[in-house]
Amino acid sequence: MNKAQLRRKLQNCLLAIPSEQRSEKSRKACRNLVSISQFQSASTVMMYLSLPDEVDTSEAILHAWQLGKVVVVPKVSWQQRHMIAVQINSLETGFSTSASGLRNPIEGMPMPFEEIDLVVTPALGFDRKGNRLGRGGSYYDRFFANAELKASRCGFGFAEQLVETIPVVEHDEPVDLLVTDEEIIYFNNGPAASSCDESRRGKKGE
Repeated sequence: MNKAQLRRKLQNCLLAIPSEQRSEKSRKACRNLVSISQFQSASTVMMYLSLPDEVDTSEAILHAWQLGKVVVVPKVSWQQRHMIAVQINSLETGFSTSASGLRNPIEGMPMPFEEIDLVVTPALGFDRKGNRLGRGGSYYDRFFANAELKASRCGFGFAEQLVETIPVVEHDEPVDLLVTDEEIIYFNNGPAASSCDESRRGKKGE
């Protein structure tokens, strides 16, 4: 199955999750996320503003603020096809919304790459080697390729988004760990693999 076919399959899978179930699964995923040592020790966490069919990150963002962490999110430039990380202090105001439902910060203090400790990244799918399948724009691949970024890379999604194999090409950037509503899985792709507290076999969610 090529990337386009797999994207269609995973998109349909996400759309098939009932809204009530999506909310409950999002809460479980957020509880797993805030439990990992990379989240707890981070001073600056890069989250994402969820699309309607993605894991709702709101609970994890609110928890980060309660712990006194700085939260940054992607600010996307569609014309230049890249994104930067900007700090946010609210989930209610300061965003524009695209036709797809993606919220984009209107303004915000840009965060230097080297000051980000953890990047929580969405995708349509992940496999058990840490490969991720995005929506086709390669925004996160280009972001992760920056040499100044030393942060742990954490994939975040529903258990249904974990597949056997994702086709990869040279510029695809993997993640160091994956958090879903059912598991926490560590890979051998970066600093998170050597500093993890949990077993790389994965930890079942609550």
